[in-house]
Amino acid sequence: MTTDAAPPTTAPRSTPRARRRRGITGYEALGFPTWAYVVFFFVVPLGLVLWYSFGYKPDLFNAHANDVLSLDRYVEALDATFIGTFWNTLRIGVVGTLICLAISVPFAYWLAVKLNPKWRPLALALVLVPFWTNFLVRTLGWQIILSPRGFVSDALQNLGIIDGRLDVLYTAGAVQLGVVYNYLPLMILPLYVAIDRAGPALREASADLGANRWRTLWNVTLPLAAPGIASGCLLVFIPLMGDYITASVLGGAQGNMIGQLVASQFNTAQNWALGSAMAVLLMLFIAGAVAIFGGIALIVRAFVRRARRVDLDVELPGGAS
Repeated sequence: MTTDAAPPTTAPRSTPRARRRRGITGYEALGFPTWAYVVFFFVVPLGLVLWYSFGYKPDLFNAHANDVLSLDRYVEALDATFIGTFWNTLRIGVVGTLICLAISVPFAYWLAVKLNPKWRPLALALVLVPFWTNFLVRTLGWQIILSPRGFVSDALQNLGIIDGRLDVLYTAGAVQLGVVYNYLPLMILPLYVAIDRAGPALREASADLGANRWRTLWNVTLPLAAPGIASGCLLVFIPLMGDYITASVLGGAQGNMIGQLVASQFNTAQNWALGSAMAVLLMLFIAGAVAIFGGIALIVRAFVRRARRVDLDVELPGGAS
């Protein structure tokens, strides 16, 4: 007596509609805190700033009102003071980013390639040490260092390097020094990660093919580190453009930055509508500057690639297969 074997059963295929009926999965639930943080601490405040920018200051005792919406605050914000301060901030931001890049490239290369691996955790910890201290406290420390009656001024006078007191504090140079110090680790870390991930194999292959160290750096290491360079420039340039603590502590009247102008409308003038309009304009200008610099970087990258191809054609006239 024989019995028919039961046909094999297969699990029903999960369709998007079935997944929607099933509800939120565990992995999706784990991402909820991130989305909640972005919504409540970025989207909502940004929406409030944008909403306030269409209002006005009704009287001396109220900071804002939105019963009448207009673009008048944007017109009011675009005055000569705002434009001049923005150009000064842009200069400090570009110069500060370039200085951070010039310091970080050789340091990150040394950290990822030359330094003994057993000492790298200690070196990375030393890079991160400034972040263990409050941003304001670090900046106040530079105010003490650059003081005309500080120990640096006394040491330079004793060595005969300067004749009088050190006259750096409350200048644009002091602000430049402060922003480079405060944002330098944000350039070093992504560069280190990019160079470290490249690994030694390609550098060794370049050396085996006869390239010297400088040529390997230019043709192998830096192209592989390009994502880290781009990330570091963005991490430094964008927060630097909105920084007002460094300018307030070290700059005084000569080192004014756009962040101070925006903060003064909220804290001193109590004109939230005008301050919000300035903040929105600042974000738009920063986005435009990033887009322009990104386009310039792409053009330079295209020219560099073309120059490398021409160089290879000169060295290998018959072409490479």
